[in-house]
Amino acid sequence: MSIRRLPEHLVNRIAAGEVVERPASALKELVENAIDAGATRIAVRLGGGGTDLVEVTDDGCGMAPDDMALALERHATSKLPDEAIEAVSTLGFRGEALPSIASVARMTLESRVPGAEGWSRIVDNGVLVAEGPAAIPPGTRVRVEALFERVPARRKFLRSPRAEFAACMDVVRRLAMARPDIGFSVEHDGRRSLSVSADETLPDRVAALTDRGLIANGVGVDFVREGIGLGGIAGLPTFNRGIADHQYLFVNGRPVKDRLLIGAIRGAYAEMMPRDRHAVVALFLDVPPDAVDVNVHPAKTEVRFRDPALVRGLIVSGLRRALDEAGHRSQRPTESALAAWTTENSPSPSGEGLGWGSPAELALGETRPTPNPVSGRSGSQPDLNSPGGYSPETPKGEGLSIDQRSYSLNDRRTFFTPPPLARAEPAYAPPPETVDYPLGVARGQVAKTYIVAEAQDGLILVDQHAAHERLVLERMRKAMADGGVASQALLLPEVIELDETACDRLEARAAELSEFGLDLDRFGPRAMLVRGVPAMLGQSDVTGLVTDLADELAAFDEALSLRERLDHVAATMACHGSVRAGRILSVAEMNALLREMEVTPHSGQCNHGRPTWVKLAHGDIERLFGRK
Repeated sequence: MSIRRLPEHLVNRIAAGEVVERPASALKELVENAIDAGATRIAVRLGGGGTDLVEVTDDGCGMAPDDMALALERHATSKLPDEAIEAVSTLGFRGEALPSIASVARMTLESRVPGAEGWSRIVDNGVLVAEGPAAIPPGTRVRVEALFERVPARRKFLRSPRAEFAACMDVVRRLAMARPDIGFSVEHDGRRSLSVSADETLPDRVAALTDRGLIANGVGVDFVREGIGLGGIAGLPTFNRGIADHQYLFVNGRPVKDRLLIGAIRGAYAEMMPRDRHAVVALFLDVPPDAVDVNVHPAKTEVRFRDPALVRGLIVSGLRRALDEAGHRSQRPTESALAAWTTENSPSPSGEGLGWGSPAELALGETRPTPNPVSGRSGSQPDLNSPGGYSPETPKGEGLSIDQRSYSLNDRRTFFTPPPLARAEPAYAPPPETVDYPLGVARGQVAKTYIVAEAQDGLILVDQHAAHERLVLERMRKAMADGGVASQALLLPEVIELDETACDRLEARAAELSEFGLDLDRFGPRAMLVRGVPAMLGQSDVTGLVTDLADELAAFDEALSLRERLDHVAATMACHGSVRAGRILSVAEMNALLREMEVTPHSGQCNHGRPTWVKLAHGDIERLFGRK
């Protein structure tokens, strides 16, 4: 077969395959053109997630009719006045975007230079069908309709309108973050989805486009090394998300997705954040043009640094210095988390009344021993609702004598001694024999996090949060196998504010989430109304739960049902419903946890693969003390 020169329309369609992957790709090119044209206000209109309509209007410098005709030809651009491509400072420079988009869609290009008449050109899948005067204010408007309509092989690979809209919003969000001096608005199917005004400060713009809580839970970054500057805002390690989609990286004002930079962020937050969590950051690198190559990828989303080790070290050092200056700061609790911080009814000595039924199914409540100057009975249970902290009611015959009462455990605590990290408490019944239980019998709690138990052949240490997380997950799995998780209705439905795309994901999966016991409805464009939560989670952080689930859904394939991703969804819910480290447990609660671990599969590791308990055999202890 002889070699032939390809026709122009086929060349454009091939180029479109590189530049225009989906509606978000076309939108990115058009918005970048508007920014390069010096616009101070950019308005975006979308239809059907961008598959039916993508329209970008700006108030930039505009184009004369002759320039408009030239702009629709391949490799024609005003952004490279000479051949020094390594010194390019604009977002675009290839000159392929407009002809590539016009070859696979119907494009209407309208533009007007200040002081001149407006002009319009209409190109239908690579063919000029009309041109003439246009009534338009100074600037440019590009309207793209029916993308890939005549290329069915490409159109059938597009995702749902909601998914395409989410991708378009991500593109606009990143470009708007890079230019706080420009106002942006997005309208989707006639509804306003985003609006930010011009001349905002960088922290305000970043917070408006990511999470309003980032200002209160973030630190400023300002670091320079060897001519390379690093700026932006970084969230505290405790202010994290379930996916890495909330990391925004810019090189010389250009949004990029670079593995080197993402790896540097993970390295900076190492040892400060769980492996399955991701930092919320917006970082801006200012690099000399000759030290970075932006002509690496047709979509210009990747860059190559001349000295990658220097850039990585700069990011790690800059982030760690900013986080070090934050000192002991931690994430401020949300309103829902504060509302959940309420007192609980105290358990009975046997552990009943905690919601688990039998002792092997006891729910974990919270008791907090406090001094009581009125009652000196060491056998009384804490009552957090009483002013003194201890309830005077005790079963008959369990009180101490007057002589004993004068020096009871409670009286000793009235000397305002701080609570010890490891504690014991009066027993209500003789402790059970250790021979009956593989995980032994609880003897105490260390650092409000670890349960110390004595087994027949050694000492057991249990991470209470990790262990309970696994138990909740297994309960949820069993409930799903039996037909669904029971839901506990909230007395007052809670409104959770999220971005619109996250709300779309949750709304699309609302019926499936109800099987997990989470009852929610759409509450406007950017909010979800939570009416019920899984009953087995108890008093959980509803905002954190819904936010993490929205992040999880962003990573799921739409073709998979939530039942097929049961482990991921259930694990996210279980983590929010587990007893936390730092919570004081009674002996009855600790023993109940141990008993349930013994009959629960996979209880030796938590949902993230970490061990839930470790054992020191008698021989190990003897070796530690040199006895063996």
